[in-house]
Amino acid sequence: MTGAQQLHNIGRRRAYVIWATALAVYVLAVFHRTSLGVAGLLAAERFDISGSQLATFTVLQLAVYAGMQIPVGVLLDRFGSKALIISGLVAMTAGQLWFATADSFAMGLGARALIGAGDAMVFTSVLRLIALWFLVRQAPVITQLTGMVGQMGAVAAAIPLSAALHAWGWTMTYATAGFLGVVGILGIFLVAKDSPYERGAVEKIKIRALRDSLGQVWRDPGTRLGFSVHFTTQFAPTVFALLWGFPFLVAGQGLTPGQASALLTWMTFVALFAGPTIGRWTGRHPYYRSLMALVLVGAISLVWAIVLALPTQSPLWLLIVLVSVTAVGGPGSLIAFDLARSFHRSERYGRASGMVNMGGFVASLTTMALVGIILDQIAPGGPQTYTLDNFRIAMSSQFLLWGFGAWMIWRYHQRSLDLVAESPGAMDALRRGYTLLPGISRDPDEG
Repeated sequence: MTGAQQLHNIGRRRAYVIWATALAVYVLAVFHRTSLGVAGLLAAERFDISGSQLATFTVLQLAVYAGMQIPVGVLLDRFGSKALIISGLVAMTAGQLWFATADSFAMGLGARALIGAGDAMVFTSVLRLIALWFLVRQAPVITQLTGMVGQMGAVAAAIPLSAALHAWGWTMTYATAGFLGVVGILGIFLVAKDSPYERGAVEKIKIRALRDSLGQVWRDPGTRLGFSVHFTTQFAPTVFALLWGFPFLVAGQGLTPGQASALLTWMTFVALFAGPTIGRWTGRHPYYRSLMALVLVGAISLVWAIVLALPTQSPLWLLIVLVSVTAVGGPGSLIAFDLARSFHRSERYGRASGMVNMGGFVASLTTMALVGIILDQIAPGGPQTYTLDNFRIAMSSQFLLWGFGAWMIWRYHQRSLDLVAESPGAMDALRRGYTLLPGISRDPDEG
């Protein structure tokens, strides 16, 4: 925005009103994203589908979300946040209304894909509004609040949605959820403004130059380290909350639907409180961010190993520990974006963030599919026949991704440190607690 005329004050009342309106949309997007979590068994019955087909709903939704990250970033720079948020709301509203009336597997797939496409446009658009409308010292706090408050959508998609499904039925529940998007569209249209600065000429998208720059960003070891951290830490809570957690707790561990919904809600609250703690620690000790990620992965995999190794159903207290530790992987995955920021200058951060964000969703998609395929093989009778032994085998597939991801983290941790060591003063700055590194993430004229 250098050289653009400033038309409005930043960091003041208007900024907070715009942010609050966009934040409400993000909460709704998280709700739509996680709205199948407590309805997995009902969906299997409604569409008469197998476990792998049930997994396909969420796999396809997240595949669309992940695949659109880089295109959305390019479109965001060209058209601005307001246009993309409205487009995302239109897609999510149409998708949820379609899902409410869908009566076949194919129609359900189309609806979830549309929801994933709309969801992909929201979060990065909100982050762009924060970057433009708030002061540099305000933006990190507002970003953290955005992530925390956004998780209220997951809370609404647990107990309240479960209660609505049993009280109103499938069609009325999802149709009501869909119509909430109309309110969001009206709010963004009336309140949101892309930037406090005068809008310059629209930048043309040069495909060849974009392709070359994406290759450069991906080859950077900092990008691959961030991708690896996000890949390894994010998939367990995502898979659990979005698809397989509810069936695992009800069909495998013998909990009631109410108890399972309460545990999924508890996961969200754990993530809310864990986020600021992890953020403060990594901010003070950036040199150890990769090691912190490995510690989190080790803790999550250890608790899962204990639960899956028990010959009988786990006591409630142990399941509470399981979901609590698993939930920490969500805020822990945000370490990945901080790593990307340390290895890229500002003009490349958006592309790097898009690539990093794909890591966790690639792992989530893989795990969801693996669990569904395994369940189909060992429980061909469908979700109504799932047992604890079936889930014990299927959920063990997570260890493959934890092991591979931990190896990737360690590998690119070493390569990224080699890159830091090549730039004078960067290693000392990293050890002293700086995340913007001389010669790496700082612009040349910043010294």
